[in-house]
Amino acid sequence: MSKQLVIVESPAKAKTIEKYLGKDFSVLSSVGHIRSIAKKTKDGTPPIDVDNDFATTYEVDPDKKKVITELKKAVKAASDVWLATDEDREGEAIAWHLCEVLGLDPKKTKRIVFHEITKSAIEEAIKTPRFVDMDLVRAQQARQILDRLVGFELSPVVWKKVPGGKSAGRVQSPAVRLLVEREREISQFESSFQFKITAEFIYNNQPIKAELPKRFALEEDAQTFLESLQGATFSVGQIATSPSSRNPAAPFTTSTLQQDANAKLGFGSKATMAAAQKLYQEGKITYMRTDSVNLSSQAVAQAAEFITSAFGKEYSQVRKFKTKSSSAQEAHEAIRPTNIAQEIASSNTYDQKLYDLIRRRTLASQMSPAKLERTTVTVDISTSDSHHFEAKGEVILFDGFMKVYGGSKKEADLLPALTSGDQLALILAQARQTFSRPPARYTEGSLVKKLEELGIGRPSTYATIINTVQERGYAEKGEAEGTPREVVVLKLENNEVARTIDSEKTGSDRGKLIPTPSGELISDFLSDHFDQIVDYDFTANVEEFFDQIAEAKLDRTTMLKEFYKPFHQLIVESGGIDRTAVAKAREIGTDPKTGKTILARFGRFGPMLQLGTGENEDKPQFAPMPNGKKIDTITLEEALHAFKLPRLVGQTDDGQDIKANIGRFGPYIQIGKLYVSIKPHDPHEISLEDAKNLYAQKLKAEAEKNIADFGDGIKVLNGRYGPYVTDGKKNAKIDKKTDPKTISHEQAKELLAGAVAKKPRRRVSKKK
Repeated sequence: MSKQLVIVESPAKAKTIEKYLGKDFSVLSSVGHIRSIAKKTKDGTPPIDVDNDFATTYEVDPDKKKVITELKKAVKAASDVWLATDEDREGEAIAWHLCEVLGLDPKKTKRIVFHEITKSAIEEAIKTPRFVDMDLVRAQQARQILDRLVGFELSPVVWKKVPGGKSAGRVQSPAVRLLVEREREISQFESSFQFKITAEFIYNNQPIKAELPKRFALEEDAQTFLESLQGATFSVGQIATSPSSRNPAAPFTTSTLQQDANAKLGFGSKATMAAAQKLYQEGKITYMRTDSVNLSSQAVAQAAEFITSAFGKEYSQVRKFKTKSSSAQEAHEAIRPTNIAQEIASSNTYDQKLYDLIRRRTLASQMSPAKLERTTVTVDISTSDSHHFEAKGEVILFDGFMKVYGGSKKEADLLPALTSGDQLALILAQARQTFSRPPARYTEGSLVKKLEELGIGRPSTYATIINTVQERGYAEKGEAEGTPREVVVLKLENNEVARTIDSEKTGSDRGKLIPTPSGELISDFLSDHFDQIVDYDFTANVEEFFDQIAEAKLDRTTMLKEFYKPFHQLIVESGGIDRTAVAKAREIGTDPKTGKTILARFGRFGPMLQLGTGENEDKPQFAPMPNGKKIDTITLEEALHAFKLPRLVGQTDDGQDIKANIGRFGPYIQIGKLYVSIKPHDPHEISLEDAKNLYAQKLKAEAEKNIADFGDGIKVLNGRYGPYVTDGKKNAKIDKKTDPKTISHEQAKELLAGAVAKKPRRRVSKKK
């Protein structure tokens, strides 16, 4: 008897669904998209015919041919076919492509969707099938065609006109612009400082921390104030209490999940979505691409039952959250566990951490508000009528949702029982220099939040946007812990005022997204010549147009024509753009030794320094831009220092020179032919001890990698995907059952004889 065939996107999802459907069903996977827009057509015509209503030529992805062969065979043998790809536009497009490739009628083939992979959800979907929604397909086509047109036409312009430019994307470019604008806000920020006065009192052996509401601009004024406290007495003045409550946040959407996972767990957007995908495919959480905060009635009832049972009836409060986004589909749900009572969902640490975050956020959304009491105590100073200290405390009367999400206040926030007139003993008062802070750099989480606020991107694209700008080299994650800064501290202790200098770190960018010089250059180029590509409102409007196409309120072709005509005109006019004007170049000054001009400019691999103009057959010298320096701001002194590289750091224990330098991939040391990255060390300053340690670590890693070397170029190595044999031209994988240490020279030759030679890298020669 022939089985009914269900086609899903991922193998993991297929296994879970087959478990629920039983023996009458066979579940296979398309392993994601099976077709994409062709790179070129057989007859040489463009794959997207802009003059024929954007008719598009698709081609089967080469690595999916075997999958399609298996699916075609299964379709012929099946009594019925069900398409069960994801319930978003991409999933709908995959369902349509499957119909096209497998010879299925999209108007007759059953299409089922579900937002959680549970037995009840699958069975309900089978009862209520529909057909492929061509409006959703057309919306996905419009997005893909638009992105491809921008890539096809704009990227070649970028290659020609922007030094080091790789490509430009319709949605990624505004994200890069956000990072660049924030970086420039930071560089233009002028820091100022004030003196903050704090005091520590004691009452009945309990400490009380307080702060002076006024801050002083001058150190002298802060000193005068502290001196006025010498011999003063302190007493409790007014005591004000005010009740307050705190409500839980809504359950997670894709955006808020990425934000909280980044802030609380340190997960990047890509890692968050990968973990969420696994949890969804294993049936542990609902669909992870959503902008809805809605919970089903069943989920709300399940949460209420669990909360009442686990914590008590007073902790339960049924809540309905309304999604702000007009494009959100309320029939979809927020991200939640499929079984709220299940605490452990994965043996993988990262997946479990994310699941726990989702579960606690869902529980909290259906719990009572936390009830708090805030207390403000005024501390009067006997020697001053115009100044007083304030001590603030917060008491949690009822923790409510904070029992599972949001934490609780520390004991330090509690104040002892006080009454007006109580005398307090001063232990310490101090004035500390505090500096104003520049705007914060974006993290992956805060950038997702900003993109969502601007209406740029959708739940399915946030992680891709952030990953792409980093892969293209337009932004990178910072690693610096900050630089030391001196801070003036004045202390009144034992009735004496003393001045000390503390040190604190400032400017840490660890984990923050920082635009690279290439990112700044490409952003400026697009802003100057293709402003619609980086315009926030325009990009957000395009997303709205896609939503309207999905709702059959806007014709796909009409929308594409309105975008393409003005965009293509800019491409036509781009031939007149002067490349030398795009590439930043700045004359810094003159080298006092040689009298040659020093330039800061943008080269093929990024910003660089040039000594000499190259005139009169005088070959210029080049040096990489020092770390953290920019073309616009580097000084002559800093530039001269850069030309001192490569620097001889010292010798290894066996007498080899250790040279420090900066290359295309950052700072490094060189010992013979071996190169060792020294990030985040400065090659001008790295010590011999640190250089030796990094060299020793590299040698150890190389020794672990090299299992055997037969002396004729044939080696047995440990690779990323396991042990293998290589001769530099061919690689041969070693079977898992074989111990790589036992491979003989002859065995290595036999393995290589049956291996396929590596494809040579394409070399692109540029015409002069």
